[in-house]
Amino acid sequence: MESIYLAIVLAPLLGAAVAGLLGRQVGRAGAHSVTIAGVAVSFFLSAYVFWQHAVAGAAPYNDSVYTWLVSDGFRFEVGFLVDRLTALMMLVVTFVSFMVHIYTIGYMRDDPGYQRFFALISLFTFSMLMLVMANNFLQLFFGWEAVGLVSYLLIGFWFRRPSAIYANLKAFIVNRVGDMAFVLGIAALVLHTSSLDYATLFARADELSGITLSLLPGTEWSLLSVACILLFIGAMAKSAQVPLHVWLPDSMEGPTPISALIHAATMVTAGIFMVARMSPLYEHSVAALGFILVIGAITAFFMGLIGLVQNDIKRVVAYSTLSQLGYMTVALGASAYAAGIFHLMTHAFFKALLFLAAGSVIIAMHHEQDMRRMGGLGKYMPVTYVTALIGALALIGFPGFSGFFSKDGIIEAVHLSATPGAGFAYVLVLAGVFVTALYTFRMFFMVFHGEERFRHAPPPEHGHDEDHGHHGHHGSGGEPRESPWVVTLPLVLLAIPSVFAGYLIGPLLFGDFFNGVLQVDPSRDVLAELGHHYHGVWGYLAHGLMMPPFWLAMAGLVSAWYIYLRRPGIARVARERLPWLHATLERGYGFDAFNDAVFAGGTRRLGQFLWRFGDALIIDTLLVNGSSRAVGWAAGRLRLGQTGYLYHYAFAMIIGLLGLILAFAL
Repeated sequence: MESIYLAIVLAPLLGAAVAGLLGRQVGRAGAHSVTIAGVAVSFFLSAYVFWQHAVAGAAPYNDSVYTWLVSDGFRFEVGFLVDRLTALMMLVVTFVSFMVHIYTIGYMRDDPGYQRFFALISLFTFSMLMLVMANNFLQLFFGWEAVGLVSYLLIGFWFRRPSAIYANLKAFIVNRVGDMAFVLGIAALVLHTSSLDYATLFARADELSGITLSLLPGTEWSLLSVACILLFIGAMAKSAQVPLHVWLPDSMEGPTPISALIHAATMVTAGIFMVARMSPLYEHSVAALGFILVIGAITAFFMGLIGLVQNDIKRVVAYSTLSQLGYMTVALGASAYAAGIFHLMTHAFFKALLFLAAGSVIIAMHHEQDMRRMGGLGKYMPVTYVTALIGALALIGFPGFSGFFSKDGIIEAVHLSATPGAGFAYVLVLAGVFVTALYTFRMFFMVFHGEERFRHAPPPEHGHDEDHGHHGHHGSGGEPRESPWVVTLPLVLLAIPSVFAGYLIGPLLFGDFFNGVLQVDPSRDVLAELGHHYHGVWGYLAHGLMMPPFWLAMAGLVSAWYIYLRRPGIARVARERLPWLHATLERGYGFDAFNDAVFAGGTRRLGQFLWRFGDALIIDTLLVNGSSRAVGWAAGRLRLGQTGYLYHYAFAMIIGLLGLILAFAL
């Protein structure tokens, strides 16, 4: 199997190398052919690996494939850990990436950076596979940083646009903040185990739980609590949790295909996967779990509220991603790791679907992204309309769609949890169901129903067309029409798991699929308790129809229909009567302003102070120029003693000799 695992990882890397290094030689068709072929190989082999582990019952694979360095007995290796968790992640990553690669042919068809884009998204897939297949922290960190680097390049893909450069720098810097904590967490574990290997760390988890650290005088902290919180801070940046979430909405500056790939199946899910993989460590720290639970709940609710005031179609979906990542994080904090991974899987399908559907709309609207200039597109784009509706229903948790099963599982798990902060988290995730349905169908109704506002809309204010050379249908004078098959085919294929993936709830949440992979303390095993009341998919569906999440979702859907279709004046009145609330949400609670003023602005001011005081005054004036002036002054004084008279030198020698005699005599 080792050769299969290597092929899964290396096939996208080979495609990226050919498209990136030989792009001019192979041309556009060659670039997309070789990268799609590489990702297709990874997908079909990943499907085979998943079948082997999920159906055929293959034993987990955990071995080193390459030793990079051995220093004083400490081994730095590249190795694979492939179990059911890894196999599931590999399948999700490669399938979504495969769909995005095909979609990109249509979306980026006129872009001058066509080959470069295909090389980067294929490299992104390779990086994520290295991360999820790692069996040690060295390889995990390599994949962790690689997805960050490639996301930087992709968010700023249209590098002539200042907003894109600002967005990719923002993503890079915010993730460096999280990565500092991430490295410290790894270092704390390695310091006490002398190993980077997962299996070694997990085997010594009980021993590590008894070790304390004195971080402050007179205080003792659990080593695992400190390490797990530091690791999670790294995940907060990668998976965009408050307050390290600020980079994700701005990542919309990248082309839509990469928005789908980042938000659905790669970078932002890395943090969720990492915490689930480290469950044997996190289960020894209630403090870390409580911290995770509260951060996730705050993100789930408050980031969803911001989606209500966004008018850019991609930014609405971006804030939806932030909110849904909060739900996954809440599941991790409640020790319902399987529920978090289950929602990660279903979310990957329907969120990729929504992003790509948004991209299809953007193409039809000549790359117009403002929903206030859309409306009534449903009859012009039937395939996009139906698939977007499926994605929207899955996102709000409509019964029978994949999001219903995974999101309800999280909410019920939090309701049963006794982890500190669970009551607070339950209220927020429950309220978040209403908010999710409201902003999701606000977007859906504004885009596909109502007045055809694009007929009297002014030309787009942004310069997307100039940036990447697209030529949409509406902007060229014709009616909006359905996108080509390379765009709609991935939509249809993603719509299928967006409906049916949730029916795997039995084995994934209440079965033995993750046995021996995700470890949970029996006293906190809320999914086991929930499983006692599980009587099959249809029973779960019937039970869900009587629970608060269903009615809150329906209330949000009906409210969106009434406010944005039947009585659109209500939204305008609300903005006029509550301008402070609207402004607060539009500004994202002031996180960006605070970061710009305190962190970015403060850092610049500190740098200017250090330059003026340290560099200009201390180094230049005192050390460099001052020392040279002092030497010149001293030389000038000493030069006066060089008279050229012999008796002067003899006198100086006598005085020196007397000084030496006195020094030794005393």
